[in-house]
Amino acid sequence: RLLETDSKSLRSVNGSRRNSGSSLVSSSSASSNLSHLEEDSWILWGRIVNEWEDVRKKKEKQVKELVRKGIPHHFRAIVWQLLCSAQSMPIKDQYSELLKMTSPCEKLIRRDIARTYPEHDFFKEKDSLGQEVLFNVMKAYSLVDREVGYCQGSAFIVGLLLMQLLSVLSINYFLVFKICQKHVCTKTTSRKLTYLCILFLFQEHLPELYVHFQSQSFHTSMYASSWFLTIFLTTFPLPIATRIFDIFMSEGLEIVFRVGLALLQMNQAELLQLDMEGMLQHFQKVIPHQFDSGPDKLIQASYQVKYNAKKMKKLEKEYTTIKTKEMEEQVEIKRLRTENRLLKQRMIWIEKVS
Repeated sequence: RLLETDSKSLRSVNGSRRNSGSSLVSSSSASSNLSHLEEDSWILWGRIVNEWEDVRKKKEKQVKELVRKGIPHHFRAIVWQLLCSAQSMPIKDQYSELLKMTSPCEKLIRRDIARTYPEHDFFKEKDSLGQEVLFNVMKAYSLVDREVGYCQGSAFIVGLLLMQLLSVLSINYFLVFKICQKHVCTKTTSRKLTYLCILFLFQEHLPELYVHFQSQSFHTSMYASSWFLTIFLTTFPLPIATRIFDIFMSEGLEIVFRVGLALLQMNQAELLQLDMEGMLQHFQKVIPHQFDSGPDKLIQASYQVKYNAKKMKKLEKEYTTIKTKEMEEQVEIKRLRTENRLLKQRMIWIEKVS
């Protein structure tokens, strides 16, 4: 069973927390109510984890709603693995073998790791355990997925996983692999598609602001690239970004589009008054701290956004069709050029012979 040891430990923790309920009740009424809510949350998530297969099949909608409200910190590592179906597998030997190999991305990974969570205690010191483990995991992944290799931004995703896992020694490399696969924006083509999709939503729902951005030459990459590259981990403080990441693990990239559009809607009045430099400052300095009191308001606003999944799928299909056609045309052009070159060589040879 997935993370059997950790599941057992959590069951024992659940029991100890239930047994300690009497000491919590003796506090004030407000704190008592809060402690009961926390207790109920632990019991509920403990049951969900232990009965995951049945719960996911029969109560998928309820699980989604619970994830949107936030996964309790102590359950997060296990629930993420369950959400992305990271089954137990003998990864230890494979991981060790990968670390003995050399990746062409090592220099790039080393450079970016120094800029990954520079204020977090686990990562801020040069050559610290956190930086070394992060380097090893990113290097191993770059060797497994050679098509992607390493993409700037993915270190923040893996860094978050390392923070959430129960211990560095018990890191589930397969979990990292599955989540990196889920993080589709690491591929250039997918990134272009996400920009196209956010522009489509932007133009449809906020036409006035869209025109203003165009008039100021304020391009999508200037404000939205980090949304998709790091799933808001470099936009918001960790407590807020982690809540968004919970939903990403459950529902995929849709939450990034929803949050992005919600941010644009909530800041439209201010942004319409600003030029390009002012808007850039607003995205960098103001928006990251708008939800310091908690992410609930942002998440609620995100699910009030009109997001048509069918339209987005259609847009993705059209984009893929166009790209496929372009690739076919490029292959044909290359074939014709090669054929033309060979024909010229043959003509030169014939002239020499004659």
